[in-house]
Amino acid sequence: MPATTRPGPRTPVWTDLRAHATRLAAVPVQELFERDPGRFERLSREQAGLLMDFSRQRLDEIALAKLFQLADVIGLRGRIDAMWQGAHINTTEDRAVLHVALRQPHGAGVGGADIEQAVMAERARMLGFARGVREGAIQGSAGKPFRLVVNIGIGGSDLGPAMAVQALSAFTLGAPRCEFVSNIDGVHLADVLREADPATTLFIVSSKTFTTLETLTNARTARAWLAGKLGEAAVPRHFAAVSVNTRAMDEFGVHPEYRFPMWDWVGGRYSVWSSIGVSLAIAIGERNFLEFLSGGHEMDEHFRTAPWAENLPVLMGLIAVWNINFMNLPTLAVLPYDDSLRRFPAYLQQLEMESNGKSVTLDGKPVEWQTAAVIWGEPGNNGQHSFFQLLHQGTLRAALDFLLPARSSCGNQAQQNLAIASCLAQAEAFMTGQSAEAVRAELKRQEMPAARLEPLIPHVRAPSSCSRSWIPPPWVSSSRSTSTARSRRASRGASMPSISGAWSLGRSYASSSRRRCRIRMAATRHPLPS
Repeated sequence: MPATTRPGPRTPVWTDLRAHATRLAAVPVQELFERDPGRFERLSREQAGLLMDFSRQRLDEIALAKLFQLADVIGLRGRIDAMWQGAHINTTEDRAVLHVALRQPHGAGVGGADIEQAVMAERARMLGFARGVREGAIQGSAGKPFRLVVNIGIGGSDLGPAMAVQALSAFTLGAPRCEFVSNIDGVHLADVLREADPATTLFIVSSKTFTTLETLTNARTARAWLAGKLGEAAVPRHFAAVSVNTRAMDEFGVHPEYRFPMWDWVGGRYSVWSSIGVSLAIAIGERNFLEFLSGGHEMDEHFRTAPWAENLPVLMGLIAVWNINFMNLPTLAVLPYDDSLRRFPAYLQQLEMESNGKSVTLDGKPVEWQTAAVIWGEPGNNGQHSFFQLLHQGTLRAALDFLLPARSSCGNQAQQNLAIASCLAQAEAFMTGQSAEAVRAELKRQEMPAARLEPLIPHVRAPSSCSRSWIPPPWVSSSRSTSTARSRRASRGASMPSISGAWSLGRSYASSSRRRCRIRMAATRHPLPS
């Protein structure tokens, strides 16, 4: 695969997109809906149990067609095919990029027969170990089953599995408790070990090279703690590792049968689907881990084969290019309305910002466009009581990404309904704002004296997407956001999304000229609760 591609800004399509951005900047998104009552139906997609709604983008079908042309002119299809074929598209390290191979089922042949065989063999070993730990067949030095599993890693060796275990906590019944330690300061490790029983604690050291400073520092502290409690001879029965450094694992005392490799064709930020996910497999069990992989593979195949107009990941990427380069939105707030997704913003930070945090092209020349937004976020209801004030009435430009599961992940639908109502109410407020006229009418209804009323209006009003000085994102009305995506039933009941459906994780978007909203909905095949 050649190391050069034609940069988008050097194409005529890029100039056309700038013209469309200028054109659309003069039209409030609310007006786009008034002009086209079928806009939602035309600018939303459904795939793999997910509804992606980008009808609230400051975008129309003409500009969207230009984005598809941009994908063609820069050779996106060829790049996707090259990745699947195992071409060394990671040119700086001369490596393939085959995290998609980690999610493949038997017979898929992603990356070639040798890659598939290696993946299947190591998956079977890892799942066998996870099953043994989860069911108590693999025990500590005292002959007791493990009740605490501590994953020691950082970056991709921590963020992915930590996020997924938290998000899929509904599937962890009967499993050992899993903790994830990363920071070098030792505080979190000390908290975890304070009440831990060394006889029932298993440590998993996740470091490809077994030399990462933060990971090795914490691992040595954990080893000293365990050896001090149980003796040196006990160490191997309590330490597993995901690494390729056999000599370092020997010197450390990792059990020879509790070692799992990593391949150089998998970046750490994509590695939760590999043996780095062993703690996740322990937590949710083999069947559910395979469902997790199945959902990822389903979206992979959709990404590989679907035309641009139907392709959720490609639509996400193109709209992201549109927003950061043509709508000038420098940051993205990820706002999940389910507390089990509270680690998802941190996971996305590495996944997107490490991937796209570049300032040169593949051939080493300075980039001529913005490569990615700065990602941040917090569960939505928490954000409503902290930084939403700035998003509603402040001046800083931001993008908003609302994640809205339609079904409770803990079986408490009544409270999830409140979260849904909060999300949709905030969405409505961002779209419509609160005009001076509406504020005046409300204050008059409260019989506020005119002398106090007029000076107060500027402090209460919130500009809508019709304002030209700064425009908060338009948003779906409740009537337009009650369509749910379909997914397979969960193995533990139809009241929650299946793992494969919930973890294909598509995105939906809504936008204005100055701020943007997205919405992601993972739901069962049933309609939203009334």
